[in-house]
Amino acid sequence: MKEIRKKNRMWEYGDIIKEYDNIFRGIAKKMGLSECSFWILYILRTDNVEPVQSEICACLYESKQTVNSALKKMESEGYLELTSGKDRRSKRILLTAAGISLCERTVDRVIERERNALEDLTEEEQELFLALFRKFNGLLKAHMQGISEA
Repeated sequence: MKEIRKKNRMWEYGDIIKEYDNIFRGIAKKMGLSECSFWILYILRTDNVEPVQSEICACLYESKQTVNSALKKMESEGYLELTSGKDRRSKRILLTAAGISLCERTVDRVIERERNALEDLTEEEQELFLALFRKFNGLLKAHMQGISEA
């Protein structure tokens, strides 16, 4: 019986994660954005910094190639400007006026609703939710350390 409960919990956890991802995938598509573009704009609107590409890659856990393609597309569409960073290889990512307008029509609305959903939890529930999710991710990373290539 205990093994069945464990399997059901694993299924439920997997289902919750996939549903969460699907919510954002669907919203990005509905707004006419690729997932990567959506998350780049999300970061630009929530982090209040002018990141470089490597920082975006680290935040999104995406490859440099995937992020670069999305950045180049948004730059060509006039939503972003890539300016010189600390060295020639790093470029700061800035929103243009058109990019700010795009964010106001898209990710800003999502961020507001996501914030509202989080605020519908009590303060204690918010702290517990975040603490447990952080703890689980740490434990998962530790347990994944021992996996070798197939």
